Amino acid sequence: MTSRRALLAAPLMLPALARAQSSRPTRIIVPYAAGGGTDILARALAEAMRPSLPGPIVVENRAGAAGVIGSEAVARAEPDGHTLCAVVSTHVMNKHVMAQMPFDPLRDFAPVAMLSRSTFVLAAMSALPFNDIPGLRAHAEANPRSLSTGSTEALSSFIGQELARRLGIETPDVAYRAGSQLMTDIVAGHLPLGWTTTASATPHMATGRAKVIAVSTATRTPFFPDVPTAQEQGVADFDLSGWVALLGPARLPDAVAARLFSAVEAAYADGAFRQRLATLSIEADLRPPAVAAEALRREDRIWTAARAAGHIQPQ
Repeated sequence: MTSRRALLAAPLMLPALARAQSSRPTRIIVPYAAGGGTDILARALAEAMRPSLPGPIVVENRAGAAGVIGSEAVARAEPDGHTLCAVVSTHVMNKHVMAQMPFDPLRDFAPVAMLSRSTFVLAAMSALPFNDIPGLRAHAEANPRSLSTGSTEALSSFIGQELARRLGIETPDVAYRAGSQLMTDIVAGHLPLGWTTTASATPHMATGRAKVIAVSTATRTPFFPDVPTAQEQGVADFDLSGWVALLGPARLPDAVAARLFSAVEAAYADGAFRQRLATLSIEADLRPPAVAAEALRREDRIWTAARAAGHIQPQ
């Protein structure tokens, strides 16, 4: 009798079980320190996505090893849509600059959405006697190795050195821990040039001691609409930028990825959320899973070619 009652009750329990599973928290792991740009974006997005998902959304910071520690937790998670990560473009680049990695940044993840584009700008001391890339080249040729260029991580360092290679000049790289420190030295007159994000550069423009002479992407940034791209200034096919993407574990079902993307899409459709991104100098660039996957593959091709050419080296 007991077993018969259990069999009769089982179908009634299934909807309750499904509801319990669907109301589980969704974790967005940010594999970087709290308070950074990716963390700020992830928290703003989690808040905006809550009306579209049945359960709570929790943002968790797991910093370390250039994003590898937190990302590995997602790579090893169940592909049920409840564990995601928000990563920047170094997620792909790490494969080419790290001697060993515990996962493959493409094969072991399933893209959910591309969230934002991080345009890098070439900031300069306002006292420098040029305002564009042709002027930079002429000055560097007349004054060899005089234009040190600041960077804050592997990508901005590569952008600076790639531009120098394309122009046939030398601009020695100077490493900084943060864009704010880099911009402080430009404003103070201690650093001639530096590649940094729009979010880092914008607060310092009001001083009158810094200027922006180029952007790294193929299209202009809305935060500096009057500044031409490197391509517009004669550097053909120069199109390098950072990004933030939302990823899940490999084998994430397409239907689950689509449901999550719909929640992200609803957040981006909200005017208040988009205004918040603009206030934070975050350039919205929403792309669905298939398009985000191609963006990651394109990134991998760029770094594969750069490594083959000896422009980046495993550490």
